[in-house]
Amino acid sequence: MSDFTEFALQNWLLFAAAFAILGMLIGTEVLRRMRGIVTVNAVEALRLINDEEAWIVDIRDSGEYKSGHIPQARNMPFATLKDRFGELAKAGGKPILIYCRSGATAQSACALLKKNGIANVRNLSGGLNAWQDANLPINRKKA
Repeated sequence: MSDFTEFALQNWLLFAAAFAILGMLIGTEVLRRMRGIVTVNAVEALRLINDEEAWIVDIRDSGEYKSGHIPQARNMPFATLKDRFGELAKAGGKPILIYCRSGATAQSACALLKKNGIANVRNLSGGLNAWQDANLPINRKKA
C-alpha cells in the first residue's frame, strides 16, 4: 500500500485530473436526469421514426447538414431554434428526435425545447456519429 501512496503523492496532478474528469462525467449525467432529457440509441431512434413517425431535427449548421444527414431530417440550426418553436409545436404528440454530430449540443437543445413547453423530445445519444456507426442510411441530398 505504501508504494501506491508514494506513487499518488508523486503524481498528484494526474490524480487530480482523473478526479476532475470523473466529476464532470457524473455531473453531466446528473444534469441530464434532472432536466428529464430522454436519450435514445440509434436503433431506438429508428423505431421511433418507423413506429411513431417521429420528427427528426438536425441542429447542425446547414453546411454540415448538406454533407450528410438522417433521411427526412429537418435542418434547424441550434442558433435559430428559438425562432422555430412554432414549427416544432406542429408535431403534436409525435416524438421529436434531436441530433447533432456527437450528441452534446442536442442535449442542450432538448433542454431548451422542454423549458419552452415542447415535452416529447429525445436526444440521439452519440448523434450522427452513432447513427453512422450503426450502419444506418445517410442522405446527402438537400431536403
